[in-house]
Amino acid sequence: MKKLLTSLLVIIMLTIAANAQQASSSDDSGSFNKWQARFRVISVIPSPGDNLDGAEVNISTSVVPELDFTYFLSENWALELILGTTKHDVDVDDELDLGHVWLLPPTLNLQYHFTGGDAKPYLGAGINYTIFYGIDEGDVVDMDYDNAVGFSMQAGLDYNLNDKWFLNLDIKKLLLKTDVTVDAGEAIIPVEVDINPLIIGVGVGMKF
Repeated sequence: MKKLLTSLLVIIMLTIAANAQQASSSDDSGSFNKWQARFRVISVIPSPGDNLDGAEVNISTSVVPELDFTYFLSENWALELILGTTKHDVDVDDELDLGHVWLLPPTLNLQYHFTGGDAKPYLGAGINYTIFYGIDEGDVVDMDYDNAVGFSMQAGLDYNLNDKWFLNLDIKKLLLKTDVTVDAGEAIIPVEVDINPLIIGVGVGMKF
């Protein structure tokens, strides 16, 4: 899976590089759509690692819908607000069930869009605030997740079908961790959990 994801990232970066020179030599001073919206289906793939005294904390992958709105400050620069929510199962070493938790991670990215042609790659970076809710404790007495601020990196490609509709491929990496308090009954265990999800999405967009 990691090799596939790395390959997708390389393909997008090569596409961006191939279009950047063409975009830089093209100066289209005409009008452009200031707003666009996308509907994507995304796969959220956490990378938690070892967080609990050498034990491996597992966080499940989730496939969910996502909605975003983009406002263009100019033909190239834009702000994108990403909205979606995901549910993840959590366990330790595939043995201790820590139930599940819902994440609501609104993310605001500043993007640079390359122009020229129907294929329009973009790069983005921004900030994320993740809200944890709908917590199920699993085998322990209680679980408490602190809401957390994270950072986002993004690469994507819009492909115009016509003047209004386009297809989208988008890859984001969130740098995100949270402090978790586990009440195991006999002890209260504080844990800093790295989530750092890779988010891959495909969808359709509309300009207006």
